Amino acid sequence: MECRAGCGACCIAPSISSPIPGMPQGKPAGVRCAQLDERNLCRLFGLPERPPVCGQFAADPQVCGGCREDAIRLLTEWEQLTA
Repeated sequence: MECRAGCGACCIAPSISSPIPGMPQGKPAGVRCAQLDERNLCRLFGLPERPPVCGQFAADPQVCGGCREDAIRLLTEWEQLTA
């Protein structure tokens, strides 16, 4: 599955424990990443400053569903199940 450009669900729903430029303590679940722009695109995509965990995320129907709303819901559920 290819990422849906402008989705941004993986930059909002899950927590990220590693430092992110602009968020040195990481990011809590449900909080928009400081590097997510107004078009829901990552400002760090392809740059060495991008946290490895972000680069390792792979879009998959099980976590992304069929649309952005599905992805937010599913990623939030996965976050809660693994907390």
